[in-house]
Amino acid sequence: MSFLDHIRACNAHDLSGFRPFELDGHTVGWVRHALAEALPGVDPGFVVSADRLTIAPEIRDFEARSTLLDHAAAYLVEQGTVKALRGEYYPILPRWGAEPLARLDRAAVGAFGIEAYGLHINGFVRDEAGGLLLWIGRRAHDREVAPGQLDNLIAGGQPIGLTLAENLEKEAAEEAGFDAATARRAVPVGAISYTMETPAGLKRDRLFVYDLELPPGVTPVNTDGEVESFELWPLDKVAESVRGTGDWKFNVTLVVTDFLIRHGWLTPENDPDYLEIARGLRR
Repeated sequence: MSFLDHIRACNAHDLSGFRPFELDGHTVGWVRHALAEALPGVDPGFVVSADRLTIAPEIRDFEARSTLLDHAAAYLVEQGTVKALRGEYYPILPRWGAEPLARLDRAAVGAFGIEAYGLHINGFVRDEAGGLLLWIGRRAHDREVAPGQLDNLIAGGQPIGLTLAENLEKEAAEEAGFDAATARRAVPVGAISYTMETPAGLKRDRLFVYDLELPPGVTPVNTDGEVESFELWPLDKVAESVRGTGDWKFNVTLVVTDFLIRHGWLTPENDPDYLEIARGLRR
């Protein structure tokens, strides 16, 4: 294993198995050919051609488009592509910051290859010598995704209807038991992107990354059941675990690798893959 192996795993995909999903002239997703061919039979509002999937041009209203996508999401459950719908919706955007063109149930986002946004917070502490220690969460063993694996202190998808700041406060309360004042001390430090092919489709995640420095003695407490325990690790232990094991939730390895670069642990002198690692975090 290596830092670069994790980046490559998160970016393994073959677009030849997909066709673009377009709305208003924007490519907003990628759909497997078989699903694209099936969708007009699910709802005639879907229009498919050899080179793209779209929605009939007369269906331009946000709610009408979203209803059409609800039909598709229900079909994915019937076909067993997804286990169940989540009742949490993600925006379909031509770009970050634009007005949503429609919404889609979180469970169906991968099947449509929609860009999904989220936030990850590195919670860290400085020891008496100035060294850094990182809070690590171990995910509960009953989680559908990455059960029992290691995670960031706080992380979550970005649903429609919330700002990033509002979502950060919500996730900080649920996942670490922090109040809003503590959550607001998190500093935005960049973004990470990757595109990974999965059994459900194409996972195109864009993660907004934050650093949150915490005072010694503050211990996170999970309140939503997603994390079963927290530990405070020195960076040497964190780096060795990421580089040498498969113990981490797949995308968290990228966030932690970015932290190691920004805080001077991972450098051009100590890893010959440094340039490829740095480029690979923002493909």
